Amino acid sequence: MPNYRRSKAPGAAYFFTVVTGRRQPYFDAEVARNTLFAAIRKTRDSHPFRIDAWVLLPDHFHTIWTLPAGDADFSQRWAHIKRITSNACQHLVDRNMMSPRQVRTGEHGFWQHRFWEHQIRDDTDFATNADYIHWNPVKRGLVERPADWPYSSFPKYVARKIYPNDWAATVSANASTFGELPMIGGQVRPTLVRIS
Repeated sequence: MPNYRRSKAPGAAYFFTVVTGRRQPYFDAEVARNTLFAAIRKTRDSHPFRIDAWVLLPDHFHTIWTLPAGDADFSQRWAHIKRITSNACQHLVDRNMMSPRQVRTGEHGFWQHRFWEHQIRDDTDFATNADYIHWNPVKRGLVERPADWPYSSFPKYVARKIYPNDWAATVSANASTFGELPMIGGQVRPTLVRIS
């Protein structure tokens, strides 16, 4: 059995990716989107954290959170969010798409078993991950510009003048290294600040 070691720095910022079971596009359904957002709000009420950036795609979710000082328990927060969402959205899951382990353990199959996390190291790392988050709908071929995707924190970044509304509009959707370069399509990446 693999030995998973997660970073556990109290008060740190983390980039997360959580994926639906078998990468099914459950978040195409409004009920699933609304349930996820409600689960996040409910979890934040009992276990606070700040959401610095996010994007919801049909089959996965990327976000950057900053945890409160002295708190490193993001796993409990994700367990709570995933449990609420799974319970409310189990009617969307085709049991034929579930793995034998999921059926055996009584899981709902809405989410993949784990999530991916990366501790943000510095402001450059934060900016790179925030860029990746906001570029992801373009990378996945869902829209032509980040501003066209309705399920992200991109409008908040535009409102706070962190990005221009046409940010990254000149970049090819095939730019797989986007978010890792200081210059993108001739545009200098803006200096990002953490927002809530």
